[in-house]
Amino acid sequence: MHVHRSAVRTSLAGGTALSPSDLTAVLLVREEDDLSTGRAAPPMPTLTVREIPHAVRALGALGVRSVKIFAGSRVRDALASQSVSPHGLMMRAIREVKETEPDVAVTTETCVCSHTESAECYLATDGRPDVEATGRVLAEQAVAQAEAGADIVGPAAMIPGTTAAVRAALDEAGQHDVAIMPHLIFDSVLYEGYRTTMRAAPASGQRAFQILPGYPDQAVQTGLAFVGEGADMLLLEPGLFTLDTLVRLRRMGTAPLMPFAVSGEYRWLTADGDMRPLIEAFTVLKRAGAERIVTYGAAEVARAL
Repeated sequence: MHVHRSAVRTSLAGGTALSPSDLTAVLLVREEDDLSTGRAAPPMPTLTVREIPHAVRALGALGVRSVKIFAGSRVRDALASQSVSPHGLMMRAIREVKETEPDVAVTTETCVCSHTESAECYLATDGRPDVEATGRVLAEQAVAQAEAGADIVGPAAMIPGTTAAVRAALDEAGQHDVAIMPHLIFDSVLYEGYRTTMRAAPASGQRAFQILPGYPDQAVQTGLAFVGEGADMLLLEPGLFTLDTLVRLRRMGTAPLMPFAVSGEYRWLTADGDMRPLIEAFTVLKRAGAERIVTYGAAEVARAL
């Protein structure tokens, strides 16, 4: 049997290989009739709760055994009240995944940006971020997600103290085994596809607590602070643009690191339908120490592998 020489060299040298099990699939969940209300088709792919079983089974057949769910509320208010409802879209999506494939690991987004009228990542008092109120609603939201079956909750507001608030609330609710993966986020234009799709573009035009791209030391310190508050792992985004932070945190041995290749990265690297640029990019992230890579392209990449 003929074996390609490059494959032989790789096997002898013990190279880093990407596999489907290294991937976590992003699920952007919408209500059944969201696309029949006259809105333009969203730039990023979405699915309904009813479509989740087929999607999860298809991912499992490809070797992808974890998902990260994003889901908002149709009815929004200043208190993000629907974000904590046991009947909310996020909770229904979590339950559907777990009822379909109980062994699939479910990670959530725990935030208020898709539940408030302003689409900000915080609750406001007198027009200013109310850190305590935001921490309370994120904690309540995390408990509701855990009770629906989430394995990992993902505080995404980037507000100091919210990871600790979530950990305390989970423990008080007896959800000791539910892990916390805060988002460590650099401000970027690469989120626009997601924000448009999920109606999560902030009214202020910017995310108050995200880190400017030119401040890598702040990103490292923020990551360390999240771990100090009780984070079990960290999600870094945009994935390829946090590579230096990933390497530095990896060297410190802080916690498992999971870069998130966000909507702009997915659209940019797959513009002509070729998955090879995405595979190369993810191999770089794995080579740098990524525990797992969160991506919109999990199914396509797994199929190509």
